[in-house]
Amino acid sequence: MVSEKTQIMTPEMFQNEINVSRETLEKLKIYADLLIKWQQKINLVSSKTLPVLWHRHIYDSAQLFSIIENKDSPILDIGSGAGFPSLVLAIMGQKNVHLVESDTRKCAFMREVIRKTGVDATVHNERIENLEPFDVKYIIARALATMEKIFNFTEPFISNDTIFLLQKGEKFKEEILNVKKRWTMRSETIKSLSNEDSVILKLQEVQKCQISTPITTK
Repeated sequence: MVSEKTQIMTPEMFQNEINVSRETLEKLKIYADLLIKWQQKINLVSSKTLPVLWHRHIYDSAQLFSIIENKDSPILDIGSGAGFPSLVLAIMGQKNVHLVESDTRKCAFMREVIRKTGVDATVHNERIENLEPFDVKYIIARALATMEKIFNFTEPFISNDTIFLLQKGEKFKEEILNVKKRWTMRSETIKSLSNEDSVILKLQEVQKCQISTPITTK
């Protein structure tokens, strides 16, 4: 496995870590090249991460693919930014991917990636609060907001079958404690392959706590 400290990864090293076809690797290269080109005009990712793009963004995103059981299940990626992680997942074969991003220029970039790679993905140039709810199986967010804010943003999309996959840093335990004051869930912590200080939280049966109304008597 590539060292988490060096974070240096070439496309060939990525292919050794994540067993993808040559065609998939070529599409990921197209994505990476477009990102580097567009980064000169708009801020898609932190410029400091460009030298480690394949590790920091592509490999970090790709590790979710094996966690998603049904590759046809609709996915909602909120605050998609430059398309990580869901455009990587779409290139790897995930179908029915929906990316939500309020920044028009970032949406234009993601649509260009979709056009050039021919993947099954739809970009919604909206704030998640304004998006008309539709059926989704997975809700994904990467470096976006606290768990509680993500739950509040996506509440209209949550059903009994919804699974959250949230990529979180070292403060994830604190977030879980805070969110459990208002939400219940069944959680599984999966160690990140790309960063020793990060995890993937797989959350199921997410429900808002019912606040009971005190009974008053006259």
